[in-house]
Amino acid sequence: MLTISQLAATAGVTVRTVRHYHHFGLLPEPERDASGYRCYSAQAAVDLIRIRTLADAGVPLARIDALLHAQPTEFASAITDIDAALQRKIDQLTEYRRRIAELASGERLVLPPEVVAILNRMRGLGVSERRVRLERDSWILLQALDPGSMPQRIRDKNARFDDPETTRLYLACDRTVDWDPHDPRLDRLIDDLDAWEIRHERESGRPGNLKLVFSRIFDEASPAWQRILSTLAHRAEQRRTARHDS
Repeated sequence: MLTISQLAATAGVTVRTVRHYHHFGLLPEPERDASGYRCYSAQAAVDLIRIRTLADAGVPLARIDALLHAQPTEFASAITDIDAALQRKIDQLTEYRRRIAELASGERLVLPPEVVAILNRMRGLGVSERRVRLERDSWILLQALDPGSMPQRIRDKNARFDDPETTRLYLACDRTVDWDPHDPRLDRLIDDLDAWEIRHERESGRPGNLKLVFSRIFDEASPAWQRILSTLAHRAEQRRTARHDS
């Protein structure tokens, strides 16, 4: 025989919980013995574990009382129904978790998987999150204003990141937005960007559209980029003049 404390410990509940179940009539309260103690049988421990398990599963106390007095087949059928309800709740919560996780970036809510993959590729390359957000916003606007162009733009963007030199310059540009415009490192970057334009012009037979390829990297409010853009524009004009004169 078990004391109320031993009974509670066996089922993993508190004595107060046992008394709560006594109050609702779920668990019969035994008579006191000659020593004035209430002693519980092994069956009381089984019943208490059943009550606690059903209550933890969210079954209302009134239904628990009916289940405890049900026939074995009725009890088994009810358990099957409860299990199915719990599985539906698990599936629903799993879906909520997936949607909540997507809210962290926002992009999966509105952009196709191919674009999300590009944004994640940028993160993997080391592009700053500020630049990734600008890229994301641009894709959202493009999808709203010109959805038909999305497939080609996706192919173009992946092709650019497949080119190691373009990727290197993209990352270099990303890092320079807050640089001092007189930083001597800009001179090397300007030379590299100019060489990139010349190479693409030679390969394609038309001027390399650096601003298009490096779109959303350029921040024209940045003094460093004001210098870069003006220097590149001046050099391009010099080349056009030289070709015209020749």
